[in-house]
Amino acid sequence: MMVVADGGLAWAGPSRPAAGSTMTTGGPRSPGDPDVRSNVALVMDATLGITLYAKHPAQVAPIASITKLMTAMVVLDAQCPLNEAIAIDRADVDTLKHSRSRLAVGARLEREDLLRVALMASDNRAASALARSYPGGTAACLEAMNRKARDLGMPSTRFKDPTGLSGGNVSSAQDLARLVQAAGAYPLIREATTSSFHPVTLSDGRVLEFHNSNRLVSNKSWNIGLSKTGYINEAGRCLVMQAEIAARPFIIVLLDSWGKYTRLGDANRIRKWMEQILSNPGTANDRIIPDAPARVAGARSGN
Repeated sequence: MMVVADGGLAWAGPSRPAAGSTMTTGGPRSPGDPDVRSNVALVMDATLGITLYAKHPAQVAPIASITKLMTAMVVLDAQCPLNEAIAIDRADVDTLKHSRSRLAVGARLEREDLLRVALMASDNRAASALARSYPGGTAACLEAMNRKARDLGMPSTRFKDPTGLSGGNVSSAQDLARLVQAAGAYPLIREATTSSFHPVTLSDGRVLEFHNSNRLVSNKSWNIGLSKTGYINEAGRCLVMQAEIAARPFIIVLLDSWGKYTRLGDANRIRKWMEQILSNPGTANDRIIPDAPARVAGARSGN
């Protein structure tokens, strides 16, 4: 079990790794660990910055539509007018994976609607139109995305396209935890990624209703503050979330999950595991860090 606290390493097992090293789990599951079936996973306490569970956390892997969180951030950073109407262009049609979209070429939407549809329904034409209408065009948008990744301290992250359709868009679970934290500072991203549906009125008066690609946001047993799914063949099924478990915010990263429902099952298994740990102070003390109860109490009091 690896635990990362404040940029350093703390170890709850019998031996301690060298300072600055990284522990990657991936062999047989240790007793007491959650039964996570995604190939890459990370669970981090968002308040304390402590990683409570990690499986191949430094492995660099394709991230599919998780990319759209970064696309949305740089568009919002550029302060592009949210009420500006943007037309879907033939250049926005996916000729790489041939994914479908309900947004026809020529449809005009406000930029805010494009952001919501790209984030909530993971629509690739919406994300492409956002990048194409970025100041300087798609190339400038990609440059801004890679620059922001560097600024956020995401050394394993590279973006080749703004939608996530390219298998060249790669990152690690460690980097994506930083991405989720950064994206959580944008109210529109939080709202768009956690809404169950969003209606869009096109310029011809037609109304299209888009639904969230993460069915957990409609599950009343979850309290999700930010969410994004992703899928291409190279990446498998992916999911990143910020969610409250036992009234504490945690970041969950799941990559390279191949079963249709495995990433959702992993999220539910992680939540159950966390609830068990947090309801048992002795267990939390053993599995997190020696002063975990004191640090948690300090965090709750605002210290």
